[in-house]
Amino acid sequence: MYGAGNIGRGFIGQVFFQSGYKVTFIDVAEPVIEALNREGRYPVRILSGDSAEDIWIEEVRAINGRNEEDAAEAIAGADIMATAVGVRVLPFIAPVIAKGLKKRFAGSAGRVAGPLNIIICENLIDANRELENLIKKYLSGEEQKIFDESVGLVEASIGRMVPLQTEEMADGNFLRVCVEAYGFLPVDRAAFKGEIPLLAGMRPFQNFDFYIKRKLFVHNLGHAICAYLGMIRGDKYIYETADRADIIFIAQNAMQESALALSAIYNESLPDLQYHIHDLLRRFSNKALGDTCMRVGADTGRKLGKNDRLIGSLLCCAEKGVIPAFISIGAAAALYCHLNENAAGGSPPNQSREAARSVLQEVSLLEEDSIYTERILSFYSMFASVSQGGNLNEVMQKIIKAALDAGQREGII
Repeated sequence: MYGAGNIGRGFIGQVFFQSGYKVTFIDVAEPVIEALNREGRYPVRILSGDSAEDIWIEEVRAINGRNEEDAAEAIAGADIMATAVGVRVLPFIAPVIAKGLKKRFAGSAGRVAGPLNIIICENLIDANRELENLIKKYLSGEEQKIFDESVGLVEASIGRMVPLQTEEMADGNFLRVCVEAYGFLPVDRAAFKGEIPLLAGMRPFQNFDFYIKRKLFVHNLGHAICAYLGMIRGDKYIYETADRADIIFIAQNAMQESALALSAIYNESLPDLQYHIHDLLRRFSNKALGDTCMRVGADTGRKLGKNDRLIGSLLCCAEKGVIPAFISIGAAAALYCHLNENAAGGSPPNQSREAARSVLQEVSLLEEDSIYTERILSFYSMFASVSQGGNLNEVMQKIIKAALDAGQREGII
């Protein structure tokens, strides 16, 4: 398990252990490595309402990722592997994975020890292609052929919500990870090499692109909109925003817009998507998780990117003729928060329409004069009026009415 953080320990490590594997973590956080090796186990605490249950993950060990030789040896001998390190860290672990694969390929008189499937738990569309390109830079032509035959890069859709861990959550055990009960793990069936392993909670799907888009353009979209609107409201926690009717109305309608488009593109059941939305909104309100708006809304520049949750879902809707009015509210809220967060040297943020237009064009690559740019900027200007003394409750009602009017005027259902 490359990555001993929240998802590594709090989800995939648990999946591997409950599926009968002995788990080796690779990480660079020395206190975590030392504690895992000293204790040989750690607890995952499932939080649901007022109840909490600890599941102990036993017989684990850890390797410092800076010790590339030991890490490569572990990879070479693994039956299955996963990564959960964050998109920006993939370039740093690729050479170590390549070194492990080289050892694996060279074993037993040059014969491959058997297929190695690597489950990629990174929040990135086409993460398999990204990791493949990074690894192959370190392999010879012959090794690349063996790679293609024997290494499965399996994309996963990580739906389990794991908040930033606090001292209170640790409850006396530095290694404890608190998580929600949701443990469904969709993966790309077509990417496996050899026999598909039986893993607890894992569901291989043939039409996997739909599940990746559903995670990003429904789950992540709704979560982000709650976070940005909550930040504008002054909320600290996501569960606080999930208790506000105006925010949930906006988030739910944005998720519905995206669901309409995804249903049309992939011919998937719209009622199933609607049920999924209702379940997500319920999960967002889980007070026990203590998930913060700041964590969920972090890295606004990336989340306003062309292929990410806000603009990506907007363009998905545009492809199928769905008017992304409520998604545009979310993008506008993210833009407002982005300008607040990136004010230089503690100076007041430049919440002007011109500044917003410049940033939006830079990070989203939307055409400057497109209808989507203008709609986002229109909603943004309403949010910006609050910083100039406007009443937030009145502004939210105007924003909702404008979104409903846009849909009615342009023919959205």
